[in-house]
Parts: sequence; C-alpha cells; structure tokens
Amino acid sequence: MRIGIVGIAGRMGQTLVREVAQTKGCVLAGGTELPGSPVLGRDPGEMAGIGPTGVKIIDDAAQMFGNVDVVLDFTVPAALPRHAALAAQGKTAYVVGTTGLEPQHFEALDKAAHHCAIVQGYNMSLGVNLLAGLTRQLAASLGDDWDIEIVEMHHRMKVDAPSGTAILLGEMAALGRGIPLDKNAERGRDGITGARRKGAIGFAALRGGNVAGEHTVIFAADNERIELSHKATDRGIFTRGALRAAQWVHGKPPGLYRMADVLGMAG
Repeated sequence: MRIGIVGIAGRMGQTLVREVAQTKGCVLAGGTELPGSPVLGRDPGEMAGIGPTGVKIIDDAAQMFGNVDVVLDFTVPAALPRHAALAAQGKTAYVVGTTGLEPQHFEALDKAAHHCAIVQGYNMSLGVNLLAGLTRQLAASLGDDWDIEIVEMHHRMKVDAPSGTAILLGEMAALGRGIPLDKNAERGRDGITGARRKGAIGFAALRGGNVAGEHTVIFAADNERIELSHKATDRGIFTRGALRAAQWVHGKPPGLYRMADVLGMAG
C-alpha cells in the first residue's frame, strides 16, 4: 500500500515516516511541505534517521494525492479543506488526525466523503478510543447528580485547547447522557462563576513540558468519585493507530469513518 504524508517534515510527519518503514505491507510513496520550505527535494527517510527511501519531498499536494493509495494528515485545520478536496478528486483514501477542527472542517470532510473513504480521529490511540467507549458507558449508567469533568495536559507547544481528545471524551459523555455537548460544556472558568450547573460537562486544559498527552475523565458525586485516565508517553501510539487506520480504510467504499469503526467498536 502506497502511503503519502502531508507535512512530512514536522514532528508527527517524521514519526509517521519511521512508522511506515516498520509497517508490513506499507511503503512511503510521497510527502509534501509548503512552497519555499528548505526541506523540498530532500529524502524524508534520511531526515527521519532511517536511511534513503527514494522519495523526494515536494510542494505539489495534488500530484502526491494522485500517486498514492492513502494520505495521512496531521497538519493544521486551515489545510484540511484543500486536502479533503484533493482526496475526493483522486478518490484517495484519507486519514485525518489533525486536531482543532471546527464546523467548516467537518463540512469539508462530509462533502469529500461522498467520493472517497475518510477516517477522522481526534486521537488515533487504541487506549484513548477504549477510554472514550468507557466514558460513554459510565455517563449512560450514572445520573446527572454525578458531575463530569475532563482534564487534559499536553506539551507547551500545543496551540489548541481543549485538545481534540478531550472534546471526543466530552462528546462520548454527552452521547451517553443523551444531551448535546455544545449546550452543556463549561470551559475556562475564571472569577465569580457561580455554582456549577447540574448536568454540565467541564473541561480544564494544562500545558507544560513535553507531555505527549494525558486525559482524565472524572465522575464526581457526593462522597465518591470515579476517574478514568490515559497517559501517552510517546507519539508512536498515535502513528501506529494512524497506520492501522490506513490499512483498514484502503479499499473501503466512500464514507466518513471514525476510529471506533477501525477498531470494531462502533455503536
């Protein structure tokens, strides 16, 4: 299976290069960076420390999308609409791990998914997706007298908050309770906020050091508390999940899929 990577010189891009090299049945077939990047023309394998791959980094995303089977994207939300359109144009399978997505980005994915198979995941880790499933189950089992708080911590360079994974966990908690997250989320408490709203789902974001990702879902009632936690210590867990998604989505009919589909946990 021919894999292409957009943003191949970034931290996640380089980690993906190494993961592709270790994944049976996969080969790196293309990689892009922005026009004017100093890495254009270089071999991404040499940059990633695995030796030459025979691939040269280019700035023509359309060319790459047309010459690979699956494209992996962990870049930025602003780039997603164009990448989704290119995937649709070439009927190229597309795996999206970009976080910080807003409604217009999901609209672009929905539109493209009429023509190609797409896997979108806030977090590609198996453990996180199991955590999401447990969060939904507990939220469905416990009444709204149990307060739900989601706490996440990431490295100092992360630019969006709360994290995509925290939002996923909030969505699963809301789904379990049968309520819309957007009308029940509480974020960024500061000053005199008043008492906590019954049934609200709270978020807190911490930033510091080189933390790959830590998430805790707290269910708190009078005199007792349940905490579900996941801690990532290496970005490799995300790239392994992305490659698993790529292998799963290759050859699938057009549609917008989630990691729950990839892992057989949908529903």
